Amino acid sequence: MNAKVYNFSLHLSWKILSVISRIDRFDASWASIERIEGSNLRQLRHIATIQSVGASTRIEGSKMTDEEVADLLNNIGISKIEDRDSQEVIGYFNVLDTIVDSHEAIVVSENNIKNLHNQLLKYSSKDIWHRGDYKQHINAVEASFPDGSKKIIFKTTDPGFATEDAMRRMIDWYSMESEVHPLIICAAFVYEFVSIHPFQDGNGRLSRLLTTLTLLQKGYKWIQYVSFEHEIENRKKEYYISLRSCQAQRPNENITGWIEFFLESLVNVQSKLEQKLALSEQQTPLSGKEKMVYIYIVNHVDCKSGDIVSQLNISKPTVKRILSELIDKQLIVKKGRGAGITYTVSG
Repeated sequence: MNAKVYNFSLHLSWKILSVISRIDRFDASWASIERIEGSNLRQLRHIATIQSVGASTRIEGSKMTDEEVADLLNNIGISKIEDRDSQEVIGYFNVLDTIVDSHEAIVVSENNIKNLHNQLLKYSSKDIWHRGDYKQHINAVEASFPDGSKKIIFKTTDPGFATEDAMRRMIDWYSMESEVHPLIICAAFVYEFVSIHPFQDGNGRLSRLLTTLTLLQKGYKWIQYVSFEHEIENRKKEYYISLRSCQAQRPNENITGWIEFFLESLVNVQSKLEQKLALSEQQTPLSGKEKMVYIYIVNHVDCKSGDIVSQLNISKPTVKRILSELIDKQLIVKKGRGAGITYTVSG
């Protein structure tokens, strides 16, 4: 079935409808899951935050690992925020924290999007001249090649009135749309934002933050406990292909490819959340500390016992006992020998 979504066309296939149905079935059970899991969700949010901050900044060129991101965020008060990577990490963390804590109060408006952009680039002195304001210069998305040449991948909306009008139309549509499924609204909104590229810099990072904001506002509260950004980092090539194949058709393009990518990514992070919470009926019930260790291993493939001890602040003997029990329950596997032993999720 062909449908019209904002200025776009969309082929609503059985595949898309099936994925939406799967996401919504999980969402319908979330309230009861939240009551049961309670304290475990705090650990999940902490891990998801580090992954999201690290992944989203790395997509744009940062070199910081998740471990380095965690160390920086644990020492924000005493760290000097001088290098570009650290500035981007702390800016992203602050905006993500604001969105998760205050999404119900953040109206999607031009002023609020500009304010989020200003917070995102708050610590970068080189961005003072443009942060919080729409772009003043053309910012077409380019690909760089080894010989130093560049090629325009897609032409973004022109600065000035064209960008202002495009943002206003997009926001008005988002605010008033009531017939289109919420997941499609979120995906289309983020796609149009990236395509407009309204700011001089920071559009990619802000688009992923707006993904979290819109999904939370549409009722998908579990998104704060997973990292959509980490999923995109893992599928970076597909991410850009799906965006650019649609953008090449502008205006009035068909965005089916982007919608499919967006929904598939949501299903993937949803499945990972189910795994972390051990929701499957086949999973053996875990104690609080067992679940903490298991969740850590899910998020840190091939980690060592020392990593778990230091990151979770659990004693070494307790960690060794828990690792042995998780192996016995066939939830994790041990690889390597001696000082090189690492742990990963089984299957």
